[in-house]
Amino acid sequence: MLANAPQLQAVTILPKLQDDHPGEYRDSTRRTLEQRVRHWRATSGSPKEVFFPQLHEPGARDLSDFTDMAELRVTIAGVPFEHRLYHFVLAFSRWEYAMLLKVARASKHVQGTAKRTLAGWGMSARASTDSLSAAFRNLADEDDFAVRYAALLEHYGMTGTRNNRGLGHENGSVESSHRYLKEAIDQALMLRGHRDFIDRAAYDEFLREVVMRRNRRNAAAFRLEREQLMDLPLRRTRDFVEEEARVTRCSTFTVRGILYSAPSRLIGHRLKVRVNGDRLDWYLSGALVHITSRGSRGGDNRHALNYRHFIESLKRKLQSHRWISAHESRACAARVHASVDGCTRRGCLPGPSL
Repeated sequence: MLANAPQLQAVTILPKLQDDHPGEYRDSTRRTLEQRVRHWRATSGSPKEVFFPQLHEPGARDLSDFTDMAELRVTIAGVPFEHRLYHFVLAFSRWEYAMLLKVARASKHVQGTAKRTLAGWGMSARASTDSLSAAFRNLADEDDFAVRYAALLEHYGMTGTRNNRGLGHENGSVESSHRYLKEAIDQALMLRGHRDFIDRAAYDEFLREVVMRRNRRNAAAFRLEREQLMDLPLRRTRDFVEEEARVTRCSTFTVRGILYSAPSRLIGHRLKVRVNGDRLDWYLSGALVHITSRGSRGGDNRHALNYRHFIESLKRKLQSHRWISAHESRACAARVHASVDGCTRRGCLPGPSL
């Protein structure tokens, strides 16, 4: 039976034997059967994979990856907060850097790498990552990331390596650090007494304190490794992507497949848009004119509309409110719709009172 299916377990084999040979095998024989199955695998089973210990020299290697934080059940103002961490570890000293991500964007990985090299006062010779498939929404995103990540490594003079797909143990040092870091965060949340934060900034500060406490334990090893880190280049690489977008007569523009709203005074103008990890910076003729949060392409909602950009026009064109799909706040959108509907029924002209 085992020769044909070596992965069979004793708890599966025993009921089969009891069916084929009624009365001969009692439930109490399971422990004996488990020992015999284990002995068969040791003497006649397939070879097992051999894992070699990882030896790390100071300053020779760093490891980075994304880790999902859903299991910690963190909430922001009472709302479940879906997020991940970009987690970086110096292999020798175990010095860590963690960056909060609303979604796993490849550009965030680049930004996180740039920030931790500055925070760590140097950089290792080799940067190792997992396959990072979670960072990509589609092939275009992956191709775009590959180009920018290669440019980042070239800028810092680092050699990039990537684990084989499906072999996460090749990044074992950071995988175990993921587990220990999440355990530390979970314990800190328990001591705190609850898992809710006023805003994202408060959660960011909480995570920073947890990581700093862990790094203090590795301070001696980090001082040794710091001496072996390569010097940073004189200039910092930019951690944003610049695109152009024209504001349409609907007071909207599209960047990376997401529709954003803009103040109506910008209609007809072509903007330089700097796409950062979590925000867009809008420039007109070299001057910063607006900053907005970056929208998400998750699901079917690819809008990041701010109803305040339309409120003056809504006062004059009451039925136009049905066009708006307010991504920023559904509750505010519902209030706008209800107020404008009420004005329409009463024949009034003023806009909604918010």
